[in-house]
Amino acid sequence: MNTTTSSLGQRLANKVSIITGAAQGIGLATALKFAHEGAIVVLCDVKQAAVDAAVAQCQAADAQAVGFVVDVTQREMVDAMVKSVLAKFGRIDVLVNNAGITQDARLQKMTIEQFDRVIDVNLRGVFHCAQAVTDTMVAQGSGVILNASSVVGIYGNFGQTNYAATKFGVIGFTKTWSRELGPKGIRVNAVAPGFIATPILDSMPEKVIEDMVHRVPLKRLGRAEDIANVYAFLASDEAAYVNGAVLEVSGGMTV
Repeated sequence: MNTTTSSLGQRLANKVSIITGAAQGIGLATALKFAHEGAIVVLCDVKQAAVDAAVAQCQAADAQAVGFVVDVTQREMVDAMVKSVLAKFGRIDVLVNNAGITQDARLQKMTIEQFDRVIDVNLRGVFHCAQAVTDTMVAQGSGVILNASSVVGIYGNFGQTNYAATKFGVIGFTKTWSRELGPKGIRVNAVAPGFIATPILDSMPEKVIEDMVHRVPLKRLGRAEDIANVYAFLASDEAAYVNGAVLEVSGGMTV
């Protein structure tokens, strides 16, 4: 892909875009959407083989794409990735803080290890990545940070004390950073997906998934692409006046 020109209709042409948790599910769909929209895609995840496969898919879409093995809980890995991206491309335009995990249990049964692990990935990891790119975006006078919250981060959910806390927390990050960084030309927004058909649902019983579908007015689970499309809009100049927003993408399940 020629990075000196942009194709008509490519909303993210030449925007250097870091996506965490990019090897599967919503992260991979977002990377592919960004690739088709002309972005330079930086894919981060924890397993080398999965990162390589995701990069290859983006390159097959004629995008410039690179991959890094990054555990977002490890600040030195995040910093090394950002340093490499800057050395190669000279700027960072978009960060999609997508990486996240679940380790569910009712309050009385949740272990300290389960609680700490989810907090570490879903909250501390978002902090690490955002802080690592912010100086660069401030120096540029532009940038977009997009955080993955959840409807669980708005309404709570049975058995998800740790996950809900992180997704509520991410909304707090988003509101705070939009105030701090907006005057510097940086927009910060969050997306709150509802029930999305991704590998994170694989362990759930079929009856639970049927109940999920029943609660959604559109009568289907969301697709990863449904969330990716929203991220692409928020990353683009079409959303130039959207800052500090939490956009629920749930098929109307909370109506």
